[in-house]
Amino acid sequence: MLKKERYRLLVDYFTQNFPEPETELAYTNPYELIIAVVLSAQCTDKRVNLVTPALFEAFPTPEHLAAATPEEIFPYIKSISYPNNKAKHLAGLGKMLVEKFNSEIPDTVEQLVKLPGVGRKTANVIVSVIWNQPAMAVDTHVFRVSKRLGLVTKTAKTPLEVEKQLVTNLPKDLVAKAHHWLILHGRYICVARRPKCEECPLTHFCAFFQKYYPNIPDDPENKVGGA
Repeated sequence: MLKKERYRLLVDYFTQNFPEPETELAYTNPYELIIAVVLSAQCTDKRVNLVTPALFEAFPTPEHLAAATPEEIFPYIKSISYPNNKAKHLAGLGKMLVEKFNSEIPDTVEQLVKLPGVGRKTANVIVSVIWNQPAMAVDTHVFRVSKRLGLVTKTAKTPLEVEKQLVTNLPKDLVAKAHHWLILHGRYICVARRPKCEECPLTHFCAFFQKYYPNIPDDPENKVGGA
């Protein structure tokens, strides 16, 4: 199957069945989202959502965060992965937002990555979720799913290489949505160790499925054991 056809089938399925995907991180404004995304690195959205209400209440604006020390931030995020480093990142992020960006969240990847704790993936999440820009945040889920489905070449070895191929091949107006489609599919169906092929609606064009289960008809009613 040609890669172009895989993309068409991916878009057809999700636009019909999941037309308005959203991040599972809880937030009410761009400031809260950037904090949540920084905290979500190597941590589940569920865990982040448990700690952010108290954190947002204690530090409701960039000015409040800028005035805080890492030691003051730490107790609110101690159950998050790498809390010491993330407390330092948030303190620095608050200061830079106030001092360099007039307490506003930047709207470009180039500016966002200057903030402490914000890498390219985090920056892509912000510009796609807040401003609906055609940016593709490649986390472990997106990397895994795009490779298994056959959306990117085997030579794509880094998140940036995967990002470039996905953005090139997806319709520009759907890139931001596709980011969520791939993440959520990887989080709940195409999981790392035992992908739930028996539940997956994408097996009819999935390169992984076709490689490991070549003799099973592409029928959603068929049940396949975990890989």
